[in-house]
Amino acid sequence: MTQAAATVDEYIAGFPPEVQERLQKVRSAIHSAVPGGEEKVRYAIPAVMLGGRYAIHFAGWKKHIGLYPVPTLAEPLESEIAPFRVAKDSVNFPHSTPIDYDLIARVAAAIVAMRGQETAD
Repeated sequence: MTQAAATVDEYIAGFPPEVQERLQKVRSAIHSAVPGGEEKVRYAIPAVMLGGRYAIHFAGWKKHIGLYPVPTLAEPLESEIAPFRVAKDSVNFPHSTPIDYDLIARVAAAIVAMRGQETAD
């Protein structure tokens, strides 16, 4: 992308079709775990807010899709994301492997729970 997108749709549209599909599925997985979450572009990447607080960011890159910030999570979830953790607060899902979108939804739900935010039933 050469220019910062104003909306999440614009952001996703700036990627090749196969990455767009993956980003849309990541977006859907996050929203399934954060119902009522509000989308914004923050730091030039998509973010989902809940209750006026940023819950999670996601971004597409040349070789992967990243989630930020992802604090250390309770077991067994932390062990499940360990192969994708590249830094203390981020995880990367390579384009070269299938993405477990259910895992992304569970990570998003855990982050919301850790921050004391409630998701709608």
